[in-house]
Amino acid sequence: MTPATTTTVPASTSSAELDAIAGRAADAAPRWAAQPPQDRARALVAAADALEENRAELVAIAIGETGLAEARLSGELTRTAVQLRLFADTIVDGAYLDVRIDEADPHFALGVRPDIRRYRIPVGPVLNFAASNFPFAFSVAGGDTAAALAAGNPVIVKAHSGHPKLSERTGAVVAAALEAAGAPAGTLQLIYGQEAGVELLTDARVAAGSFTGSIRAGRILADIAAARPAPIPFYGELGSVNPAFVTRAALAERADALADGYVASVSGSAGQLCTKPGFLFLPAGHGLDDTLAARAGAVAEHRLLNPGIAAGYRDRRTSILAAPGVTPIAEGSLRFDDAGQGWATPTIVRVRADDLAAQRDALLGEAFGPLSVVVEYDDEDELAARADDLFEGNLTGTVHAGAGEASAPLRSLIGWITGHAGRVLFDGWPTGVAVTPAMQHGGPWPATTNDSSTSVGTAAIDRFLRPVAYQDVPQALLPEPLQDANPWGVPQLRSAAGQSQAWGAAAR
Repeated sequence: MTPATTTTVPASTSSAELDAIAGRAADAAPRWAAQPPQDRARALVAAADALEENRAELVAIAIGETGLAEARLSGELTRTAVQLRLFADTIVDGAYLDVRIDEADPHFALGVRPDIRRYRIPVGPVLNFAASNFPFAFSVAGGDTAAALAAGNPVIVKAHSGHPKLSERTGAVVAAALEAAGAPAGTLQLIYGQEAGVELLTDARVAAGSFTGSIRAGRILADIAAARPAPIPFYGELGSVNPAFVTRAALAERADALADGYVASVSGSAGQLCTKPGFLFLPAGHGLDDTLAARAGAVAEHRLLNPGIAAGYRDRRTSILAAPGVTPIAEGSLRFDDAGQGWATPTIVRVRADDLAAQRDALLGEAFGPLSVVVEYDDEDELAARADDLFEGNLTGTVHAGAGEASAPLRSLIGWITGHAGRVLFDGWPTGVAVTPAMQHGGPWPATTNDSSTSVGTAAIDRFLRPVAYQDVPQALLPEPLQDANPWGVPQLRSAAGQSQAWGAAAR
């Protein structure tokens, strides 16, 4: 790729082109993996710098294709660059390689132990299906791409149809920066079209897949990856309704602040965020209807990402408003222009907990847009049991409690969230996902296809590595991270000869 702007973007990549792209990725894989950490890190930093240098052009393209605001998109581009730099430091640190060295031990507790050295290596070319709702942070140069590149894998991105011009331009900018910094040609490539993505997912040269999108599409792709003659790992981030719970003590302390935060979280980016709180549990008699209606009514209309998402939101909103037991708090609006683009203001409805359970088929699914359901409960003792009856896995679960509150029902609720979500929030809102080493952005099905992984934070690199152990291999033939000389300077966890004789002593 070159950084020159392409005037047309292909609707779909041909089979012949897919074969060539997969071939280039396979050729690049061993060369990219073999680069020393400092060199690979410099390439990621160069990519981050290139994104920021082209900020004005890229953001302008994104505004035209997605309808998202300039401030949101500029911030997202910054987040994407920061993410790349964070992974650059992760590479240089080297702890992600998880180097373990067991020295040869003739007096090992179970007999003679050979010299065993283990670390993690790149899996090979990764196919990343980009998301629509984060055109920078979960798209061409976003989290999955950054983690896979950092791990030492070439990446092929299936560009999202909602922002093809932005995808092409971002890919050109980033690929050129990587290659100018020493990455082999084919380290980052793009393909277009749903059929092309499915076809390439079956290619034997693709070693892993990643995806952010709907449950339906994600499940189809995950099943394809699992049904290959040699199955490959597939990491999908799918659907999440992110329930939030407010105790009576919290409501009494800060009702207005809770209303403000809730409406802001529901309406941000027109509710097109995977962490939007789809359900807010409030005690019966909360008295917030007028406040919520006023806050929602003050939100200006916002364009949805594309006509397909707008049509899906219309259908979901109509179904929810028509469900028995549902009462609008803020009915909101939805209009369509001549191009089929939808423009929405927030819709907030309320329902009794019993009615939600009775109408689960109509109400419990994700509404991808600025809509949320207030659920009225009677007794805090019932919250954990209610949640267990209603919800599957989620990316997040949120609790708002009173100052110093530590009741048994509250502890039970936090325990339930811990078992059913990847991130437990206390007195906050879930629509801010910090790019930081400790972040967990994942959760049990259907939030993701693999609840032991994350797509944000430095642990995201783990998805694109696999462990290999070397036994009694001469020093000169060992990979650099496993050598006693440790030329890469990475952390090495050593088990010295003789240690096994004292195993268990710490527990006595």
